[in-house]
Parts: sequence; C-alpha cells; structure tokens
Amino acid sequence: MKPHELKAPAGSSRPRRRVGRGTGGKGGKTAGRGTKGQGARGQVRPGFEGGQLPLKQRIPKLKGFKNPFRVEYVVVNLDAIEAFEGDVISPETLRAKGLVHKHGLVKVLGRGELNRKMQVSAHAFSRSAEEAIRNAGGSVEVIPPPFGNGRPPAKGNALTNR
Repeated sequence: MKPHELKAPAGSSRPRRRVGRGTGGKGGKTAGRGTKGQGARGQVRPGFEGGQLPLKQRIPKLKGFKNPFRVEYVVVNLDAIEAFEGDVISPETLRAKGLVHKHGLVKVLGRGELNRKMQVSAHAFSRSAEEAIRNAGGSVEVIPPPFGNGRPPAKGNALTNR
C-alpha cells in the first residue's frame, strides 16, 4: 500500500452543505440566517453585539486575574536558621524570634550555609535547603497545611476576584 492509495473509510467524511441554492433541498430560502434583521442581510463582524458594548470592552483592561486559591508562603533562608540558637526549629519558634511573619505557611529556602545538626520543621522546603539540612546531619519534617491536601479555601468574595 502506498500513500496515494490511502482513502478515508466510507461515510466518515461528508461534503460541505451548500446553502442558499433554492428551495429544492435543505438550506434553501433563508439559508439558516433566520428572518430579517442585520444578520440575515449584511456581514456582521465577529464579536459584534448589535450596538451593545461588546464583551471585550466591558471587561477591565489589563487588570489580570488574582487566584483566590493561591498558597502563599513566608520564607526563611538557611543563613537565618544558622544564626538561630537551638537545634529544634519550627514555625512557632521562628515566629517567636520575629524571623517570619505571624501569619502564613513557612517555607525554608537554600540561601546560605548550614554547619550544624538541626531538626527543622516547616510547611515546605526548597530542594537545595532540604539537601543542605540533611548533609549537615539534620532532619527535615514537612508539616501538612491547615487546609489539608488539595487547594486552600478561597479568599475574599465574589467582588474581590477582579
């Protein structure tokens, strides 16, 4: 079999419907355009809404989209953890020292060096931070988020998502 011998199976493709060719078959008389009005006569451009302000003009320009389900982390780097006294580090101890904001989930990032063994627990870790803590002989514990697995509850109301 050669490429020029390939053929679509019978009944899989149908010819294009030719409308407006008389009342003898389907698509005669008004040819699917309804009765009277601008759409039956002239060419109406895509997106035209009959003089009503079009959708593309009604929506605010370049305002973007604020995801109500976004998970935001407060971050702390390894150099801040290195300067921390004590070997057990958790979000509560970091908040008590003022290293992270009192609200939000804590994420540990890998900037800086870690030279001592520490037990670090946080909601998330970057790959480099996790590696550095384990290489220093410490342990990493990932705390599950308060909203469980999946997405967090939406913030705001119907009017804030603009």
